[in-house]
Amino acid sequence: MSTQHITMTDNGEMTIIGHLTELRSRLIKALIALACGIAVSYYFIDSIILFLTAPAGKLYFMRPAEAFFIYFKVAVMAGAIFSSPILFYQFWAFLVPAFTIREKRALSMLVPASLGLFIMGIAFSYFFVLPQGLKFFMSFTNDVVQSMWSMESYLDFIIMLVVPFGFIFDFPLVLVVLASAGIISSAQLCRLRKCIYFLAFVVAAIITPTTDIISQTLLAAPMIVLYEISIIGIRMILHK
Repeated sequence: MSTQHITMTDNGEMTIIGHLTELRSRLIKALIALACGIAVSYYFIDSIILFLTAPAGKLYFMRPAEAFFIYFKVAVMAGAIFSSPILFYQFWAFLVPAFTIREKRALSMLVPASLGLFIMGIAFSYFFVLPQGLKFFMSFTNDVVQSMWSMESYLDFIIMLVVPFGFIFDFPLVLVVLASAGIISSAQLCRLRKCIYFLAFVVAAIITPTTDIISQTLLAAPMIVLYEISIIGIRMILHK
């Protein structure tokens, strides 16, 4: 009995084994792409660190191994961003076969759209949200109290503030896909509005490295705005 017959049913649909095989293949390709991205990032790690630390100026590291571990962490995050086109493609390529032919045509723009929104989210956070956040925190310095940020705390702050915005900006796209599949509607999203607002601040509190309300609000507010945009888009474009 051939592998093709095992993974496909008589009517041409993929079996559970076929789906698991496909998932394994996609994960392996994604991991290879991520490893290549990390390797490229580590090669340019000094330039990446210089770019990320430019808004803060001079930084310090407090422990002997701190610089090594933060360099590795930045290389992993930068590698994920560099390999994001392939990662997004593998993700959507695994999901698209579950849709009808008509839906597949409509979803053909998922990879470029999700990648574009991801990059837009990161750029928005780095060039707008981050400077505003740093400006607010620097306002507490005076002749007596001076800032002396450690390399680890500063870069952790950047990573946890900037990277999530890439995924947050993809939030409307995910909701549109779910709506096109008939799983949700704009009316249902309206009824869940209060819960989503609350969850936005919960998620912001979990992933924000600091406990201040300003950082959490900077992260939660775009989630709420994009959620409202999703409702309008689903109602006007999909009429659902």
